Amino acid sequence: MKTKEMMYIALFAAVMGALGLIPPIMLTFTPVPITLQTIGFLLAGGILGARLGAYSQILYLLLVAVGMPILSGGRGGLSVFVGPSAGYLFGYPIVTFFIGYIFSLFRSLRFRHILIVNLTVGVFLIYLLGIPVQAFIMHLSLLKTIKISLVYIPGDIVKAIFASFLVYKLRKYPFFNRSISNSKNAHESPF
Repeated sequence: MKTKEMMYIALFAAVMGALGLIPPIMLTFTPVPITLQTIGFLLAGGILGARLGAYSQILYLLLVAVGMPILSGGRGGLSVFVGPSAGYLFGYPIVTFFIGYIFSLFRSLRFRHILIVNLTVGVFLIYLLGIPVQAFIMHLSLLKTIKISLVYIPGDIVKAIFASFLVYKLRKYPFFNRSISNSKNAHESPF
């Protein structure tokens, strides 16, 4: 792996950590908070691509696992990986990879392409991975957990729009464009 790629991975792990400094919005009826970290993995997938984006999220989760309090609300350590948010956390690198992979299939990315991918793959897939784990850990039915999770949808749509706008604008800059071209072959060899 090149030094520049390691720098990009570290940068986006740091972006996730910085977004974790913003206090979460806790809800009374669920232990899964509303955070801004959704923006982070959407940006990582959109800007770094599949391979580097996924690595950035893996690095971020490793930092959380060793106890760094960089999850929203100052949480960290292994205990977060067995809590109600665990499915969402494990979904970060997976969703980031798929976002980057799908973006690599487009010849030119327009804002609407980015938004559609972020809403469908980004938001839908993170729910697909997070809700069943949340239901299992909280000993709730899947349907009840889906109903509880409906409260997150408006905020996640706003975050996906914001992240899509940032990805669309940032991909025009050579600093970020070079990372894209280095990982363009993500669909050929993701690792």
